[in-house]
Amino acid sequence: MSLADVKYLPEAPAHDAEIEAINDEAFGPGRFVLAAYKIRESGGHDRSMSFVAVKDDTVIASVRMTRVAAGAGRAMMLGPLAVRPAFKNLGIGRRLVAIALEAAAKAGAPAVMLVGDEPYYGPLGFKRFPRGQITMPRPVDLDRLLHHEIRPGAVARFVGEVCHADTARVADLAPAVARASANPQSSIDPVIQVAPQQRAS
Repeated sequence: MSLADVKYLPEAPAHDAEIEAINDEAFGPGRFVLAAYKIRESGGHDRSMSFVAVKDDTVIASVRMTRVAAGAGRAMMLGPLAVRPAFKNLGIGRRLVAIALEAAAKAGAPAVMLVGDEPYYGPLGFKRFPRGQITMPRPVDLDRLLHHEIRPGAVARFVGEVCHADTARVADLAPAVARASANPQSSIDPVIQVAPQQRAS
């Protein structure tokens, strides 16, 4: 198969059923108890930074991004990333990650995090969080908590339990507000606006 036949497109509602089928094939029903899924259930993902790979009008891979918060920090959470078995090991998943990271940077996201395997995501620009810096709402292997910093200093502000940005408490921003008041040159991470319209769990 020629990769020239694969198109990379922004996710649209019409893709939902195929994406669900791909995720079910990749992760099975156990995905619904994962920490990352619990966070996404709290507010959904951001279609403006989520993408699909399509061949012959069929979705063969998908990556989604979700706005998340931890303490005063804000980021995008990448995942799930899934590729149909017949199209694995061709670079399609890596290409989707690159497209999603580029979209996050253009949208002003301070950082991107995910729960995934460092050997796969390390070469794509991800590093492990320092142990104990963040926690998830359900048990997770701490070695699989990875980050990609876009704005210098953003990861250091991402501290505590990760939640969907829509459910973040206003109180979590208090330390950042205090710093911004003391230093007018600094600013709080902006809320990322939602535009219309190999695996991370």
